[in-house]
Amino acid sequence: MKKDVTTAAERQAAYRKRRCEAGENGERRINLWVSTGASLAVQRLASRYCVTKRELVERLVVAEEKKILSGISSDELDVYLEAGERPLRSNGQKARGKNMKKEENIESS
Repeated sequence: MKKDVTTAAERQAAYRKRRCEAGENGERRINLWVSTGASLAVQRLASRYCVTKRELVERLVVAEEKKILSGISSDELDVYLEAGERPLRSNGQKARGKNMKKEENIESS
């Protein structure tokens, strides 16, 4: 019996296709560049808490969103949820929310 031969690119494409159906609600790929300081901080925090970088980022993002959701009205909730469906900088939209000041950051919320 002859074995199917697939290229590395074909295997990678198949893997990525399966990932969007994994887990409870699938998974999404986030491809981004961060500052060296942020990258090193993620590495240190992940090591300190004995978790992967992925798990650390997921926990931080989910915790921050829970804080936001606990303090907004239903009208603001609709706007917030719709914002996740729109691309930002690639089409010229502002990168921060309408109520976020330029100097505001996650630590201050």
